[in-house]
Amino acid sequence: MRTLICGSIAYDNIMVFPDHFKNHILPEKIHVLNVAFLVPEMRREFGGCAGNIAYNLKMLGGEPIMMATVGDDIQPYMERFETLSLDQSCILHVKDTFTAQAFITTDLDDNQITAFHPGAMNFSHLNSVNDASQVKLGIIAPDGRDGMLLHAQEFHAAGVPFIFDPGQGLPMYNGNELTDFINKADYVAVNDYEGQLLQERTGLTMTAIADRVKALIVTLGAEGSIIYANGKEIRIPCVKPAEIIDPTGCGDAYRAGLLYGIVNDMDWSTSGQLGSLIGALKIAQRGGQNHHFTRDEIDQYYYENFSSRIF
Repeated sequence: MRTLICGSIAYDNIMVFPDHFKNHILPEKIHVLNVAFLVPEMRREFGGCAGNIAYNLKMLGGEPIMMATVGDDIQPYMERFETLSLDQSCILHVKDTFTAQAFITTDLDDNQITAFHPGAMNFSHLNSVNDASQVKLGIIAPDGRDGMLLHAQEFHAAGVPFIFDPGQGLPMYNGNELTDFINKADYVAVNDYEGQLLQERTGLTMTAIADRVKALIVTLGAEGSIIYANGKEIRIPCVKPAEIIDPTGCGDAYRAGLLYGIVNDMDWSTSGQLGSLIGALKIAQRGGQNHHFTRDEIDQYYYENFSSRIF
């Protein structure tokens, strides 16, 4: 039941500017921009798609294996993996690099200025899917460009079914490359914006994409999600969260539910509903890995929302 999660491990450095960017950026001087924002509040979160997905899948009782490249500053994250009993056997340390990280500054209007340093993620092609044994299912989440291409080829050659989840990495690829990903994958997962971009780049409609895979999953934020499978459109409602605090990592939480459902032969409605539940739990907490649940809690939460048990 081991699930190989190919994707990024990253730090999210989040800073809050207690003012409005518009008060400090002069439109007529935008061509010679030189500003500094004092940010008294800052926090560092554990993130990255592979880390977030594995965190959720482990709490569900799954067996995630993260395949990622990390830098010299990874020790705090590795200690966290030890605490969570997450498999680190396919995490490669690339010397003289930093672990991928985002630097996000948010103002009082929730506008954001983000800088992303890929660091060790650029070397994801140094990892091989073939180094992981007894894998039943995989996912290719946003990662280094060459690594994503290689891992899709390796999953396909090994006959291991996988989800293609391009996320923010989608713009790195042209139409032919994206079509090749789709043809190799067993499942495709995107949000509504990524789905539109995928159609534009490949020239394929949603129906055409769905016809090439076992399932096409499109998340729609507060509108829930749609799963195109077996010639049907299965609509998954959005579970109402206790609070809406931070959407960071909600897509990864949803995908953990999908992976658990697929590997345990659940039907698509159940898998999507499970993903929706975990996304609702995540959005009520800041960061991608600060929410907690047990299998019993998820089972009860599922019963409250869908009137049946999942475990």
